[in-house]
Amino acid sequence: MSAVPTGPGRQRPAPGPRGLRRFTAPRPPREERCELCGAALPDACHRHLVDTEKRALTCACGPCTQLLDRPGASRGRFRAVPARHLTDPGHRIDDTTWELLRIPVGVAFLFHNSALERPVALYPSPAGATESEPEPSSWETVLAATELAGMLEPDVEALLLRRSGGRTECHLVPVDTAYELVGRMRLTWHGFDGGPEARAELDAFFDRVRQRATPLRGSRA
Repeated sequence: MSAVPTGPGRQRPAPGPRGLRRFTAPRPPREERCELCGAALPDACHRHLVDTEKRALTCACGPCTQLLDRPGASRGRFRAVPARHLTDPGHRIDDTTWELLRIPVGVAFLFHNSALERPVALYPSPAGATESEPEPSSWETVLAATELAGMLEPDVEALLLRRSGGRTECHLVPVDTAYELVGRMRLTWHGFDGGPEARAELDAFFDRVRQRATPLRGSRA
């Protein structure tokens, strides 16, 4: 190692690579904290809140989520995302219904946005979630085709649809699960149609949804 003179007969080491590592080494991951109380969130599987003013998902600790989950809790800016998963194997969403929704891809989710006072539809794309506004008549068609559409909790639950192989899947999922799908598609998307990696990720995602979902009572398989 070279040296830098520091006076007559005295030397100290010149700055080496070790001093530069703080600029080039990967930074440690940012610690996630509860949006309401600031508590650290060590568990990667923590719950989420919907910030209805910013139309965004935020992280939450267990105690804060429980406060918002209680019956009669204030319907303020933040709403806790529930955990229920339901599926409707006897739904009547067909190709005609899909065309009325004017969704150009085979996967989408819909939820009622209380700030906009209307349902919105979103679907994955290479740039993230693409949003569209269903016509009131097309939403009425969806309501008539599956009970799940009328069961959605505003802002926090979504109707997840997938059209593949001549059939459509219909699930009620937490809205953060629906946005998770968008993020996974964005990370794995390649080329015009997403590519094999994105399709494999999509299949695996819906496998997990099916495993967690409870069939709607009285639905015909």
